[in-house]
Parts: sequence; structure tokens; C-alpha cells
Amino acid sequence: MTKTRYTLPKLLILLVVAVSVFVAIAISSSSPIPARSVTEIRGVWLTNVDSNILFSTTGLTQALDRLRNLNFNTIYPTVWQGGYTLYPSRVAEEVFGISRDPHPGLQKRDMLSEVVREGHKRELKVIPWFEFGFMAPIDSELAKLHPNWLTQTQDGSFTKPGGNPEWVWLNPFHPEVQQFILNLVTEIVKNYDIDGIQFDDHFGLPAELGYDPFTVKLFKEQHQGQSPPENPLDTYWVRWRADQLNKLMEKVFYGVKAIQEDCLISLSPNPLHFALPAYLQDWFTWERKGWIEELVPQIYRSDMSHFIRELERAEIELAKNHIPVAIGILSGLKNRPTATNILEEQVKNVRDRHFAGVCFFFYESLWNWAEDSPEERENRLKKLFSHKFNRPHAAKV
Repeated sequence: MTKTRYTLPKLLILLVVAVSVFVAIAISSSSPIPARSVTEIRGVWLTNVDSNILFSTTGLTQALDRLRNLNFNTIYPTVWQGGYTLYPSRVAEEVFGISRDPHPGLQKRDMLSEVVREGHKRELKVIPWFEFGFMAPIDSELAKLHPNWLTQTQDGSFTKPGGNPEWVWLNPFHPEVQQFILNLVTEIVKNYDIDGIQFDDHFGLPAELGYDPFTVKLFKEQHQGQSPPENPLDTYWVRWRADQLNKLMEKVFYGVKAIQEDCLISLSPNPLHFALPAYLQDWFTWERKGWIEELVPQIYRSDMSHFIRELERAEIELAKNHIPVAIGILSGLKNRPTATNILEEQVKNVRDRHFAGVCFFFYESLWNWAEDSPEERENRLKKLFSHKFNRPHAAKV
């Protein structure tokens, strides 16, 4: 057998090839991201319920360091929760006299300004989350000062039957409510260097509501004096109210874009087959009309067959071919932990179907309350997100 002589240049070439192959194998074996993916949304919701990270600068920066080290790239911090803004708001102060949530950890600081500054410093996109939508505590200053802004059930109750008796709902059909919500949203867009704004399932209305005097009068004016159907789930009555919400969403979209064209409009709804009949939220129309530019449906299902069925629905598939669609995954609640292997399997199924990424609800449950330790949980997350990826750009629709 003839011996091959390797010159120095040939040895260098072979070495480069060997290293390239080794790196490729290492990447493919450690991360189940499909080969065609070059971007991925890796998001986390930051809330002030069952979590203290927003209540101090130290806690916030430690949380953001942790997320950056795990190669997350997007955070959705709550800014409207429990009847208060979590940032100093002139709009809130003018409407109900309190400029921000009275929690001691939010005083003498601008939490949202810190999140934007520290998040961007760590290359995290910051998309404030308008968490409470039209909900407010029944004993809140907002509800007490503006009772005519609240919507009702047929029997005159301000709370949803079978729901939390502590929450009331602002009437999204009332022009003063619409202007208040629009002012809150545009205040954030004007004053902060945010990357987007996100609404969720609370930017809708339980179908049992809408029987307040203002809405009944509006319906009668448009229907020759006819009263709304007694059945709150009547198809036309659901459709009419959903159409009123559609008009508001269009107004919000163009209101934001008039201030900042590049501000992403994101929505995290319930699946459509529940969102529309139960909460009058016709998000599929919003997506088709281009009023949302990112969709993060909440697929909070522990049963994998049910989870996969939701991923494969036609409206999800159509949206996925139109705008970035990431999947909202429940990483756990305080009294309802999600096993790590379920999180891993759900991420894998999302990636296998070429979605834009995932978002976890919520930060605290990513590490705490599970059967495995926070350290073990974090190590397994490192394997899921072992390489840095940027977010996809929103499609121009």
C-alpha cells in the first residue's frame, strides 16, 4: 500500500474539515431545532402575581441575566394588572387618581424604563404585556369612579357568572372606555423604547356580559328598537359584539402605528374555538386584516394529544403562513406544576411543525414548584436552548 504524504497545507485543510464536522454533529445532537430554522422566538412572561422580580431593580436584573444566559431573546413584562399600571402613568392618574400600582417595590422607580434599558442591554426584545385588558377589581378606584364604564349581565350583575366575583369588566363598546385603553397603550408607545405591545385573552369580553344600558341602547339603535337576544350565546348577538371589538382592535392598531410604525402588535389569545364564542374575541379576523403582527396562542394543555390537536388547527396553520406564530406553553402555576419532560416534549412538537418559537407562562414557574430542583430544571432548559437564536422579523402585512 502506498503511503500518502501530507504536506502542511493539506494537514490544515483536513483539520478545518474535521473541526467543522465535529461542530455540526455537536449542534445537531444537542439541539432539536429543525435544520431550516435560523430564528426562534424564545419568550417569557413576567408578571407580578406569585413573583417578586418586578418589585426591585436587583431582582429584575438577576432575572434578565438568567434569561440571557439561557439564550432567551424576548420578555413580555406586565404593565396593566389588577386595576393599576406598573409604570408611572399620567393617563391613569388623570382617570382615577393613582399613577402606578401602590406596591412598595414599584414606588420611586420606573419599572418599565428599567426593563427596557436592562433588557436591551442584554439583547432581549421588550414587549410590554397589557395583561388585564378590560378587567378591573370590583373595589378598584377605576371601577368606583366610573361605574358607567362597567358592563353587566342580564340580571344586572357586574361580575361574570361562575367567574371570580372580585373582577368586573370595562365595557369595550363604550367610547370613553375605548379612549382610556387607547390612551394607556399609546402612552407607553410614546414614552418608552419598546419593541412592541402585547394583548391577550382579556382583550375580549365574556359572552355573558354586554347587557348594560349603553350597549343595549347601541344595539337597539342599529336594529330598529329590537332588544339583544336573551341567550348570551345567540350566534348573531355574539357576532355583533365581536364586530364591535374588531373595530376597536383596528383603531388600536392604527393608533399605535401612527406613533411608531415599527412597534410590533402581538396577541396571545385562547384557541379560536373558545375565544370567539366565550370571549367575543375574533382574533382570526384580526390576523387576516393585518391588525396583529405576532400571534402567541395559549396552548396550556398537559395532554400531548390535545396539545398537538391545537397546533394543527386550520386557523393556526393559516396564521403561521402569514405572520410569526409562537406557542404559549404553561411552565406551571404555584399549585399546578408542569413536569419538565412535558415542557421538553411540547417544545419538540412546536419545532417539528416549524412554528416561530415558544413563550412560557411564566418566569417563576420555569424554575420553581416542579418536582425537580431549580438547578436541574435550568440545566434541562440549557439543553433546549443551547445556542443563541435571534427572533424572526415580523412580516409586513
